[in-house]
Amino acid sequence: MAEKQGKVMAVCVSEKKGTEKTDVKKASLVADHGVETDAHAGNWHRQVSLLSFEKVEEFKKKGAQVSPGAFGENLLVSGIDLRTLPVGTQLSCGDVRMEVTQIGKECHAHCAIYHQVGDCIMPREGIFAKVLQGGEIEVGDLITAE
Repeated sequence: MAEKQGKVMAVCVSEKKGTEKTDVKKASLVADHGVETDAHAGNWHRQVSLLSFEKVEEFKKKGAQVSPGAFGENLLVSGIDLRTLPVGTQLSCGDVRMEVTQIGKECHAHCAIYHQVGDCIMPREGIFAKVLQGGEIEVGDLITAE
């Protein structure tokens, strides 16, 4: 796969699962754990959730008022159609190294986001990764898929 580069548009965390996240602009990612202070961090394969900025913008054109983190994503990334990256793709951003572990997800019970806007794009468009090497990520950083 050819290298693809994008830009981090938001860095989001939440205290509880199934709720909107808040853009904190900058966060530490911890190897084998995820985003420090985020409810989804832990020893599993979905430590970090990523969503394409362009997909959120398309969704907004349908009239939905959503802000960064609304779909439960940790990282909102512009310039890469994340959904097209195969499992195993390496993502790098500064010192941070991640590996894509899952594309999309099943939404068992409609989350708060679905109830607020009538749809959620995370199950279709979101991807998940585990943190191989930790470091800081902040809005404006370049992220590379290789």
